[in-house]
Amino acid sequence: MPTPSRFLWPLFALAAALTAAPALAERADRSKPMTVDADAARYDDLKQVGTFSGNVQVTKGTIQMRAAQIEVRQSPDGYQFGVLTGSAEKPASFRQKREGVDETIEGLAERIEYDSKADTVRFVGHAVIRRYRGTTLADETAGNVITYDNIAEVFS
Repeated sequence: MPTPSRFLWPLFALAAALTAAPALAERADRSKPMTVDADAARYDDLKQVGTFSGNVQVTKGTIQMRAAQIEVRQSPDGYQFGVLTGSAEKPASFRQKREGVDETIEGLAERIEYDSKADTVRFVGHAVIRRYRGTTLADETAGNVITYDNIAEVFS
């Protein structure tokens, strides 16, 4: 059985990878501390890939992500690509408050792909995106694949 200290390096690696990621983040989220909870963690330093599995919960400011597994890759130029994996029975989730308004974006899917370079989040497999104004549901979109472009603030 691995010792708890073996899991510290992957947690630091994931924190470093996601700290620079601006997609869907309020500006204040960038300076907030990150917490990662998972049943298991693995980090491949050569490939720059961190994998966290088993009841994964990531919190950073207003960003909340939950999944059975999260894999984060970092490109040589510092951009991150994260894949959250769930299932039809228990989908992966992404939630975050929008900048400057009393709105929250929530998304569920079997797979969620986060791309910090393109500033997009892609929801794949039984995908549902909801936008709340305060606590009131304002919009809901469902489909097999939904992409949210944070720069253009467009769902497709």
